[in-house]
Amino acid sequence: MKDLLFFEKLVTPKFITFIYWIMLAGIVIGGIYRIFGGYGGFSMSKLFMGLVFIVLGVVAARVWCELLIVLFKMNEALQEIRKK
Repeated sequence: MKDLLFFEKLVTPKFITFIYWIMLAGIVIGGIYRIFGGYGGFSMSKLFMGLVFIVLGVVAARVWCELLIVLFKMNEALQEIRKK
């Protein structure tokens, strides 16, 4: 408990993983909506845009979450260096 109260152990990286999975679900649902939703029915351009949305969205979400986790890993490494 002391580690959590004095920020020796961080809980945010666990939340980042959870948020990543929620973002993936939202991206896939949004891509499927782009493909099948809206006016005009199904078309190849909507299929292409939906797939591009899914692929780029997944890559962007992954990069963003990895950058956040790298910051926390750097913090952990600095904490270990400080303890030495």
